Amino acid sequence: AACPAVVLLMAAEEIKGVVFTQYEGEQQLKFIQKLIEKDLSEPYSIFTYRYFLNNWPKLCFLAWSGKECIGTIVCKLDRHKNGKNRGYIAMLAVEKSHRKRGIGSKLVKMAIKVMVEMKADVVVLETEITNKGALSLYANLGFVRDKRLHKYYMNGVDAFRKKLWLTSPSPHDSH
Repeated sequence: AACPAVVLLMAAEEIKGVVFTQYEGEQQLKFIQKLIEKDLSEPYSIFTYRYFLNNWPKLCFLAWSGKECIGTIVCKLDRHKNGKNRGYIAMLAVEKSHRKRGIGSKLVKMAIKVMVEMKADVVVLETEITNKGALSLYANLGFVRDKRLHKYYMNGVDAFRKKLWLTSPSPHDSH
């Protein structure tokens, strides 16, 4: 498992023919929606997207091949009830024809880099237990399985909550 320092160093890696940008505003929302709706099992309303994008625009990135948006990550950072600053990866999607090129990993690394700058202690996410690609991507970045969430998604599939500690966890930090 990669430690956070290694993850941050790897964020600088280049991927041939792909340009990465931070979210710049509402005009990019349609690209994000199109990718997410194609890939993720959960339907999100426009208000869900705006909640994340308007409150944490620095934690959203897009990957471009020419004028085509081929990847995106949407995140947030807030203080958890345990007092820790908790980053959250809400959405990650890469166009099927561009997978296995490191684009998803680079998007996650870029978001984590900003979370570290914003003093995050931990990063959490949920992913379907059947999503082998996502499970592998997050495991390679050092995320560990926290718990299984029974019938978490609307389609009835269970989820794994995954965590990446950026600071040392306290003994009572299991959730």
